Amino acid sequence: MRLERFRWWHVEQVLPIEGDLFGAEKWSAAMFWNELAQRHFYLVATEDDAVLGYAGLAVMGPDESWVQNIAVRRDAQRRGVGRALLEALLGEAQRRDVHKMLLEVAVDNTPAQRLYATYDFEPVGIRRGYYQPSNTDALVMMRNA
Repeated sequence: MRLERFRWWHVEQVLPIEGDLFGAEKWSAAMFWNELAQRHFYLVATEDDAVLGYAGLAVMGPDESWVQNIAVRRDAQRRGVGRALLEALLGEAQRRDVHKMLLEVAVDNTPAQRLYATYDFEPVGIRRGYYQPSNTDALVMMRNA
């Protein structure tokens, strides 16, 4: 597995992963293009030129960043891909001297919450009905470095 910068040509490869994992709440190609245009830090995990997963980090000012997403193809889960992507985002935040990281995760996504907790993310709030159209709540988690 190799981590590399998410580039425009990866968009078409991540869309099927988005659709499979997030269904009606998936991001569109335009949303990914917007993230890249905003120059947010995005990575893909690849193996044999196939995308296994991807993750993004948005730095919002001098001391706050948001994990935009972390997604791993179903057949690549439980192989350390998500962990590697998260560690790369943590490293980028550290390189930029950003100490506060936040993220939102579906309240029913216990495996992801456990992963984040192992990296010292703690629950700090709930966003009611955040994910649409399912109206699923999001747990807001924060980590201070």
